[in-house]
Amino acid sequence: MIRTERRRTLVAAVGAAAVLLTLSACSSDSDKKDDASSSASSSPSASASASATPKITGSVTVFAAASLKESFTTLGKQFEAAYPGTKVTFNFGGSDVLAASITSGAPADVFAAASTKTMKIVTDAGDAAGTPATFVRNQLEIATLPGNPDKIASLKDLTKSGLKVALCAKTVPCGAAAQTALTASDLKLTPVSYEQDVKAALTKVELKEVDAAVVYKTDVNAAGGKVQGVDFPESAKAINTYPIATLKDAPNATAAQAFVALVQSAEGQKVLTGAGFLQP
Repeated sequence: MIRTERRRTLVAAVGAAAVLLTLSACSSDSDKKDDASSSASSSPSASASASATPKITGSVTVFAAASLKESFTTLGKQFEAAYPGTKVTFNFGGSDVLAASITSGAPADVFAAASTKTMKIVTDAGDAAGTPATFVRNQLEIATLPGNPDKIASLKDLTKSGLKVALCAKTVPCGAAAQTALTASDLKLTPVSYEQDVKAALTKVELKEVDAAVVYKTDVNAAGGKVQGVDFPESAKAINTYPIATLKDAPNATAAQAFVALVQSAEGQKVLTGAGFLQP
């Protein structure tokens, strides 16, 4: 009888131990699964991370002020080298004409203007994606023939009788800035021609069709020995601010954002300031 009771007690103890072991094992497995699940959710896979970054490829079209031609051409080559498979196409011209083309539906990814006024044409039409950012500024300078044969030393000298001068059209940023400088100096100047953009005004001097033109310092720098620059103090009152923006209907928005990022980067700023542009 005593042996029977002992046997029953032993069986019950073994059974209880087995139950405890089973519960412990289940709890351990559950904890491991929870830990694995938590680890998986907190550490996304490399492939998922890679797929989250859009690949930059294809063509990107940039509408830019004529004064940006040399600098942006250099940046375009840097962009293509950094992103194999991309192609940057530029449309350089007067900012007012470019803005009108964009609002009329011309396909473009990026717009870089030579003034906030011309950028406003695009933003007011709702064609910009987000708020434009200022990336450089530019200052006027008088471009004369090499050696400055007419001895031009000031803005007032441009009003001399018989002197042939070219200005940018008043609707173009460089033309508007020139008018601001003339007004600040209380001067009146009637040019022999109003040009559609700053490069056209500079070309008039290079071809000796005029004696001088009011352009940007960056354009005088880009022309090298073909022209000579003359600083004038009134230019400090007519500095143009250059804004850049991606466009709302950009055919290649990803590449557009990458190009704008390059322009604003330290590398982009080095190219621009090296050309004579002022920092924003």
